[in-house]
Amino acid sequence: MESNEKIVTRLHVDEPLSKGTSVGLDHGRAHFLRTVLRLKPGALIALFNARDGEWRARIDGLGKGWCSLSVLDQSREGEETPDIWLIFAPIKRARLDFLVEKATELGCVRLLPVFTRHTAVDRVNTERLRANVREAAEQCERLSLPEVSDPLALDQLLADWPEERRILYCAEAGEAQPISECLADLQPGSSWAILVGPEGGFSGEERSGLSHLSFCTAVSLGPRILRSDTAALAALACWQSALGDWSVRPHRSGAEA
Repeated sequence: MESNEKIVTRLHVDEPLSKGTSVGLDHGRAHFLRTVLRLKPGALIALFNARDGEWRARIDGLGKGWCSLSVLDQSREGEETPDIWLIFAPIKRARLDFLVEKATELGCVRLLPVFTRHTAVDRVNTERLRANVREAAEQCERLSLPEVSDPLALDQLLADWPEERRILYCAEAGEAQPISECLADLQPGSSWAILVGPEGGFSGEERSGLSHLSFCTAVSLGPRILRSDTAALAALACWQSALGDWSVRPHRSGAEA
């Protein structure tokens, strides 16, 4: 029998989810449920992944570093996410964490860090970014996790770029169409990526190279110079509004007790 109890805690799992199956959690998340949330056997949580959707699950056993759950019933089916990637030059840790979290909330399906001529950060902790992605997805109620790619040099990434995926390049200088005008001329359904440079901007050589790529379109984000994380999130919001899923109503009614 289904429960009307509102479930607040959501956890992403890679294991297949179906009615009657059992799922075990790793040490870290078992510790989180037991020590941080202070849940007990019998408590209900939600488990989800992009393949199987979201399912209610009951904690059957919970100890120091372990947790077993029984999958009860499905609360949401799997759903498609608009196909938008974000290419960005790494920035300092706190702001990078913020960028990755918010890009996840804004529906990115892939995050691609790139090193440019003026990139000040020379290392990227991709495991940390993947942990941030998972936590953000659990909080914002999306079902899929964005893929976090290993960092590459910008020219290396573009050399192997699939030309059917077009890039909106956020230009801080030079000739560029306002992003609102550019997006108004486009139709939903295509594969896209947004490219944002480092705090120092792209070099002249990089701007010249981008301008000669048939799949790359320069867009302007207005008269002010935005920080890299602000520019990335602003561009993503514009894209979701024009070509993404912001026309879709929330899956919750908002009337839950």
